[in-house]
Amino acid sequence: MIRNSLNRIRKAESIGKQKAAITAIGIFAAGIVLGIFSKWLDNLGLDSSLWRHVLLERLDLHNFFSDLAVWLLAALAIAVFSRSAVQAAINVFVFFAGMCAAYHLYTILFSGFNPASYMMIWYGITLLSPLLAILCWYAKGSGPAALLLDAGIIAVFFLTCFSIGLFYISLRGILYLMVFAGAAAVLYRTPKQLGISLLAGFLLSFLLCSF
Repeated sequence: MIRNSLNRIRKAESIGKQKAAITAIGIFAAGIVLGIFSKWLDNLGLDSSLWRHVLLERLDLHNFFSDLAVWLLAALAIAVFSRSAVQAAINVFVFFAGMCAAYHLYTILFSGFNPASYMMIWYGITLLSPLLAILCWYAKGSGPAALLLDAGIIAVFFLTCFSIGLFYISLRGILYLMVFAGAAAVLYRTPKQLGISLLAGFLLSFLLCSF
């Protein structure tokens, strides 16, 4: 009964075990590469005489990649474009596992300290990521449940990409606008669905900020 209800929201596509394993390994490797890249940006000494360093400084990329928004977008895209809810849970988990492990080890080996307390937050997110990935996968489905999930996800991106208070909202930066637009694009199914999701997510984000 529950399975039939879930299938009405979104039905899984068949995928061979070998292809699923190869996909998961590739996503794990991507997580490792991005984790190393993120920490490398943290350690990069910027030289204002080099135009590329000036660009990095103006975009504030090292703080951007240490923030949650870009990783939430990556996880959303991985989950939504997986073939099934189970595959979404596996793919997102291995992505965060690879990213966190690489970032942590790189910090210990090349930065000379162990950010254990900070990494516990990210490891906690990693443990929760399979459940959240399943919800994201069903958000790309159809019906009221999918629309409700859409609104919840959009609200999260409003909160991570904008500074929101009871009577104000301001953009955190151009990169965050790109992340928000990317999340809307990933969740897009129809203009009506997107409009409802954006409006409901906007209102929900303000409601959450009031608590």
